[in-house]
Amino acid sequence: MEYSRFLECLAADFDRLRSVVAGDLGAPVPSCPGWSVADLTRHVGEVYLQKTVAMRKGVEPESWPPEERAEEEPLALLDRAYADLRSEFAVHRPEDHAGSWYRPDQSVGFWIRRMAHETVIHRIDAELGTRQPVAPIPDDLAVDGIDELLKVFVAYGVSEWSSYFTDVLAHSPGRTYAVRTDGAAWRVSTRPGAVSIEDGAGQALPDVTLSGPPAAVLRWVWNRSGFGEPSHVEVEGDPAAVEELRRCIATATQ
Repeated sequence: MEYSRFLECLAADFDRLRSVVAGDLGAPVPSCPGWSVADLTRHVGEVYLQKTVAMRKGVEPESWPPEERAEEEPLALLDRAYADLRSEFAVHRPEDHAGSWYRPDQSVGFWIRRMAHETVIHRIDAELGTRQPVAPIPDDLAVDGIDELLKVFVAYGVSEWSSYFTDVLAHSPGRTYAVRTDGAAWRVSTRPGAVSIEDGAGQALPDVTLSGPPAAVLRWVWNRSGFGEPSHVEVEGDPAAVEELRRCIATATQ
């Protein structure tokens, strides 16, 4: 996807999120246990501000969020943070340096992509919390979001912070997963201490196959499916293998 397209999606999903959260800040968010819509709103605002600092100063702040922001009203914080984020994007080129936890990509473009995906997932959380219909997710954004989740969060997370995944992968017998959606596929392989991702589902029969429309698969891998509605994702294979993948994703995204 072009960076201009990420920014377009970010704007649309922010507008939807902002309109939804204003309706019921006290509602619980089922996809984020323990959070209210107000907590979700504050979280998104704090994430935007942190990434603004990462671009402005070239490094991610070590201590976050600042204590002085704890009393700021959630909607005011969200509005201010989004305005700051967009202003920071506007004064940089995507290739400009920015601090990030993802060592292979220390650029503003990384955060443009990441904030587009952060916003669409939390927009879904807001819709679930306020019991609003989940708005459509463009296919191109959903496909890229699946790719980001698998490669940037799961595969990189296991390689960089392997100790966090010990309980999940230490006794893995070695499994393969085919993740399929319209126009894209990935082959995920797990083994003790490692996860690898390849484009394409491959020829060998996998232990598990996940397939469905792009938005449905995106919601499944981010654990935002269900919650009173059909997931539209077909899952075929060993339930223990499915659980291993679920736990890898949960650990990588916590």
